[in-house]
Amino acid sequence: MEELQGHERGGEIRSVQVVKQRKWWISVFFCGFLIFSGDSLVMLLLNFYYVQDKRSESDKDRQYRGTWTQALLQNAAFPILIPLFFIFPSPKPNTEPVSSDPPPFLRVLLLYVSLGVLVSVYSKLYALAKLYVGWGILVSTQLILTSLFSAFINRLKFNRWIIISIIFTLAADFFGSPAFSGTPDEDESYTYGIKAWLILIFPTLAFSLSLCVMQLGFEKVLMKTKRYGNKKVFRMVLEMQICVSFVATLICLVGLFASGEFKELREDRERFKKGEAYYGLSLIGLAISWQVWAVGLLGLVLLVSGVFADVVHMCASPVVALLVVLAFDFVDDEFGWQRRGALLGSALALASYFYSLYKTKKKEVAELNKRELNNSEA
Repeated sequence: MEELQGHERGGEIRSVQVVKQRKWWISVFFCGFLIFSGDSLVMLLLNFYYVQDKRSESDKDRQYRGTWTQALLQNAAFPILIPLFFIFPSPKPNTEPVSSDPPPFLRVLLLYVSLGVLVSVYSKLYALAKLYVGWGILVSTQLILTSLFSAFINRLKFNRWIIISIIFTLAADFFGSPAFSGTPDEDESYTYGIKAWLILIFPTLAFSLSLCVMQLGFEKVLMKTKRYGNKKVFRMVLEMQICVSFVATLICLVGLFASGEFKELREDRERFKKGEAYYGLSLIGLAISWQVWAVGLLGLVLLVSGVFADVVHMCASPVVALLVVLAFDFVDDEFGWQRRGALLGSALALASYFYSLYKTKKKEVAELNKRELNNSEA
């Protein structure tokens, strides 16, 4: 009788584990969908904005302005996430006493402030750097740095499938990065050559470091608090995104007013080809799209790792490039054989990383079954 009950308990535990894994896979694919959607909308709206802004007709000094505005847009729409934060259920609070030094509240506050500073830094410098050196080289550099930081900070173990995925991702992004209407002409970028490379280093460092700190914050700070009780839930993603974006928004607002850039907003609005209504809609769309992208990115950091989140983000580049070609008529921009190959490379990169995750989850199930077998025999 006891043996029969032990088998029944083992079967129930295995069925619960199967349901958990299905939910996990669904969450991973959903967050990946958010990243692809956010990346596509951001690049389409950015191209629309810079085309309608007549940026190519401006002088050199004018072409590199408006970066505090773009940085602010990347963070300012976080209030739309607040209703979702209260809709998603929170786990049962941990009743065990939490002993840590410093106290959990101070650790969480320090985490969000430090991440807010990092996010504001890379938001501002990315907005500036992509005007100097373009889009593709920024994303390629950041994946290399994310991998290095993850190895040292998060102790991420790289197997051959993850390494293959990173190689395919770098190749796909190099050949398949989308066109960007804000990129300067060759003679303009040459004038700012040294400055462009200096600007390139800092945002990629800040972005890669922020991904690793986010993963560390989920595992070592938020999960240790009473309200989450060592459980990973999607509510953590929304909490971190809201709080970090709030800090980054305050910093970007200070930069916007301290630099005097807010005085240029009326001129930008009047210069917009499609009119003021489209100008406002494009800014609102950009702000919301950035939040969609950020939630998906943070979700994959929580569920898997910062490296996987960055890989998915970069693998979206060939898809975004195809959408830009279809939506805009840029000179010398077509979806040729290089980008078709990049699209195939992205698929192989994602397949390689997903296979690695599949093997990891399969191993976890096998270990769980082995433990249950040993317990039933005992």
